[in-house]
Amino acid sequence: MAQAKTKARRKSPGRKISGGRYKREKKKPKHSLGHTPRIVKMGDTKQKTLKVQGGNEKTVLLKSNEINLTDKKTHKAVKAKITNVTETPSNRFLARQNVLTKGAIIETDKGKVRITNRPSQEGNVQGILVE
Repeated sequence: MAQAKTKARRKSPGRKISGGRYKREKKKPKHSLGHTPRIVKMGDTKQKTLKVQGGNEKTVLLKSNEINLTDKKTHKAVKAKITNVTETPSNRFLARQNVLTKGAIIETDKGKVRITNRPSQEGNVQGILVE
């Protein structure tokens, strides 16, 4: 007896087994997109302005050789020249490359200083004297 041929069912691309459609994954909205990390190195001061949400502008730092230094005892602020990055608690390799980050201990002409701000986001370098 001859067997009846049955048509093999093929799965349609982009469809579920039930026949429903798959929804496409949505792209991230612009405000959720990240940026490449900005590395602030020692050198002649170099800044960049970025457009941010709300039509505002943000000034970011790319290179710097000056620091706004605050003395805890006298509560006076002065500018000082950066000579070297001695240590960085977050990553010891950053100190070797003279990268300025928050918490880094740097040598200046006034003495050792700890950076207290995030230079890559604020457009300047600020710190306090360390004994």
